[in-house]
Order: sequence, then C-alpha cells, then structure tokens
Amino acid sequence: MQLPQRIALVHDWLTGMRGGEKVLEVFCELFPEAPVFTLVAIPDKLSATLASRRIVTSFLQRIPGIERRYRHFLPLFPLAIERMDLRGYDLVLSSSHAVAKGVRPDKHALHISYIHTPMRYVWDMFDQYFNAASTGSVALAVIRLIAARIRRWDVRSCSRVHHFIANSAYIADRVVRHYHRDATVIHPPVSVERFTIGAGSGKGFLVVSALVPYKRVDLAIEAANALGEELRIIGDGPEASKLRAMAGPTVRFDGWVSDEEIAAAYSSCCALLFPGEEDFGIVPVEAMASGRPVIAYGRGGATETVRDGQTGLLFNEQTTASLIAAMQRFDRHTFDAAAIRRHAEGFSRERFADEIRQFVTHAWQEWRLTAHAVSE
Repeated sequence: MQLPQRIALVHDWLTGMRGGEKVLEVFCELFPEAPVFTLVAIPDKLSATLASRRIVTSFLQRIPGIERRYRHFLPLFPLAIERMDLRGYDLVLSSSHAVAKGVRPDKHALHISYIHTPMRYVWDMFDQYFNAASTGSVALAVIRLIAARIRRWDVRSCSRVHHFIANSAYIADRVVRHYHRDATVIHPPVSVERFTIGAGSGKGFLVVSALVPYKRVDLAIEAANALGEELRIIGDGPEASKLRAMAGPTVRFDGWVSDEEIAAAYSSCCALLFPGEEDFGIVPVEAMASGRPVIAYGRGGATETVRDGQTGLLFNEQTTASLIAAMQRFDRHTFDAAAIRRHAEGFSRERFADEIRQFVTHAWQEWRLTAHAVSE
C-alpha cells in the first residue's frame, strides 16, 4: 500500500540547525513533496535541504524582531500552532520538542509525532530556565501560572496524536509520565560518515555544547582545573561569561566553529566530556564515530549510546568529584577506536530513515484498514 500524496511536516521553529532539524531533514528527504509548517523560520540559518522546502509559518512570523525574540512569545505558541491550516492533508508527521505535536490535523488524517522531549520549559527543567534570581519573584509568579496553563494544554493536545515516536527510551518514559501514552523508540540520525578516526590516542579533553545551565559545562571546567588537564570548549551561549571567569589556564574557549573544525576536534582529543543530562545526545555519537571515548553523566540518553567500559565511561553523580574520579579512571583504561566507531555506525542516517519509513508505512496501512472497516 502506498503512502498518501498529501503529507504535511510540522516542526516547532526553524531558526538554526540542531538535532531536531537534522531529524526534519530526513523527513524532508523521505517525503520530498511535503511542505513544512512551523511557528517561525529564518531561511538563511537553515541547510539547503530545509531552506529549499516550501515553509508555511504562523502569525508569529509577522511580529517585528521575532527572529531574535521568538522564545519570549511562549504563551502564544499553543494558539499559533493550533491555527496552522492542515485541512486536506491525509498524513501529518510532526517533529516536536515544544508545541508541534499540538497541531490540529484534518479530522480524517493520521498524525504521527516524533518527540524529542516533552516541552522542557514547562515540565522537568522549569526551575533551570526560570528562577527568582534571573527573572524576579513577581515575574516568576506570573510565569508559573502561564506554565501551568501550557502544561494542561500540552496534555490535552495529546488526543490529536495517533502514534508517538520517542528519540530515546529516556524520553519514552517521560511521555508515559507526562502524557500517559506509550511511544516507540527510534533513535535520531547521526551523520557518522562525516567523521574519521584520528591518529594515536589524542590529546586533551573536549566539550562541544551550547553554554546553557543544564549542559553542566561548569563541571567539566572544575574537573579540568582540579586535575590540570587540557580542556577545549567548542560552543557559545548565555553562560559563556560565567564559565570563562571560572576557567583555569588549561581551559580554552573557541566559540562555535565550522563543522569541519568540530570533526577535527573530535578526532584529535583524547575523550569527550559530556556532563549534562540529555534527552538523547548526538554529540557523544559524533565523538564515538571519530573513534574517541566519551566520559558521560550516567543518566538520560547517554546511557543508551555510551557503553560503559567499552566506548567510554559513565559517572553516577552529577558532581565535580564524580567526574574527576571518572577522568582518573580513564587514564587507567584502554579503548579500541575501531570498535567505538563500529558502535557509532549503528546510529546512522540510513538506519534512521529505514526505521521511520517502515513505521510510517505500517501505521498508514493500519489506519487505512481501520478507516475502511469503519466505512463498511
């Protein structure tokens, strides 16, 4: 049975190329005629694959300066996504880390939602994004009321989704906890072909990360300071000034660099440090595709990608002391770069595309059979 011709793709916002956009790229390749519906788009920040697609934006796109301030309009996100016009589309595939899953499909359409995470701003990481010190007590009280309203909407809108796909077992558990729905796990794609194994065992530790609180780059800096180890940090963000102030002489900040420079950094380091708790975490897989081991906090998606003692080491407490202990263990451990690379290849784009194609095709077949049975 063939898939329908009228397919719509939905994504939260298109303002850069991160893990969610890499997933959407594969969706676009699988369904080349499908338009992309999104809240806000900045085409010159997108890959050629996404920028060349027909992109339909919400009313938020017309707000002056929205490209820089779109996150400030979080209270309007549910309304904006619900007003996207999907009439006439038979199949909707959403890629959601915020509100995309809350889109209103045509009443006869099948809706499959790939969940990167339930909206972290209003669920598990609310306190990391909003607190009295950064927003003020009065503003925080207002934000709490808004977040509670969005959480209620987030749960109600699940009724518009027929099938959930989670990017990790960790996120599937959160889908059950917050939405009371089951989700099939399909790990996201990693372009492992971009990376090669470096010569020797490498030199110095590496962090590749946005510099935001929940990434816990501070732990990596404190550990490098204490051990006198070289640490290179690639990335930028609102925590940059604070982190630079606490860094010792062995810590180097490079900001964001090109994809080619990141690939070279992976292959030349001795190990990647990954101290945050992530939904999945593409960066560790990229490092492993370069044959380099990963020292990661043993919670979240890293537990599904890093094999403790084989492709890296997991530390159990999200503290500087626990990371230091893992880095000291690393010095006594030997890793097989080729074996690490083979493990990373199991997360390839080709594997992801095949699994998504099979899931969508099977779900559509079941949907059409059910619709035919009902019509009889």
